[in-house]
Amino acid sequence: MSFGQGGSQWSPGGSHNPWGDQWGSSNQTPDWAALAEQSETRNRRRRLLMIVGGAIATVGIGAAVAVAVVNADGGGGTNTTANQPGDLPGTADIPSASTRTDPSFEPTTAPPPLDPKEFISSSGKDKAPISPDILFPGSQLTMGDNVYRKGPTADTKDCASAVQGTLDKVLNDNDCTRFLRVTYFKGEVAVTAGVALFDTKAKASDAKADADKKSVITSLSGEGVPAFCRTTICYTSTNSYGRYAYFTVAGYTDGRDVTEKDKAVFAAGEDLAEFTFRQIHRRGEAQASAAANGQ
Repeated sequence: MSFGQGGSQWSPGGSHNPWGDQWGSSNQTPDWAALAEQSETRNRRRRLLMIVGGAIATVGIGAAVAVAVVNADGGGGTNTTANQPGDLPGTADIPSASTRTDPSFEPTTAPPPLDPKEFISSSGKDKAPISPDILFPGSQLTMGDNVYRKGPTADTKDCASAVQGTLDKVLNDNDCTRFLRVTYFKGEVAVTAGVALFDTKAKASDAKADADKKSVITSLSGEGVPAFCRTTICYTSTNSYGRYAYFTVAGYTDGRDVTEKDKAVFAAGEDLAEFTFRQIHRRGEAQASAAANGQ
């Protein structure tokens, strides 16, 4: 068995005395008194060296301190009082970590977005320019798979002149201020949309409620679109949004009556009603955005 690298080896076949090289064979008794005297002599020498070394180190430190004092108080007119310990603030004057305050900021919240419908619900806020070409821009309309060409437009302040049946009375009773019309067509199917303007949302809602089956707008022909839906059966719709009431009339330009099987006519009327609603809503969005940006 071995203990440590390069340590003493012990074997069962014999014995080995590690002290034999210094004090002879294992049969001799060591001189314990001589050994004690040698140890005391070595200890006295070691203590003397430590005392002498300490004295030398003390002298060296004292010399270094003396040099530092001479340099600090030396000539040359240099003012070194700012570096003296007496100029440091007292303990009570030094702010502790617990007394320091970090800068704070008031919490901020973004203002709620402006409601587009608010800007199209009264003439007082709905100030953006409007005309048939502004409300219905471009030369054609694409709704899904349907593409309609844009026909004639009309704009009048005499609302009753743009309608027929009982709608003239409805518009007059609710103080209609302006009436816009536009026609779109696809093949032999044509549809006219009419938009009536009122001063308030309440007036437009009342106009929608007062309209009946005989409240119809007058279709708008011209610019390649023959007259339609004057004496024939056509598909009509009535609705309102904000201060606008909007109407559609859709039918055939060849004089045919519309039946329940004529899906193309129904699709044209619904497409133009949907587009009219979107355009009115976009007016509100544009004006709300401009107001939010301070324009």
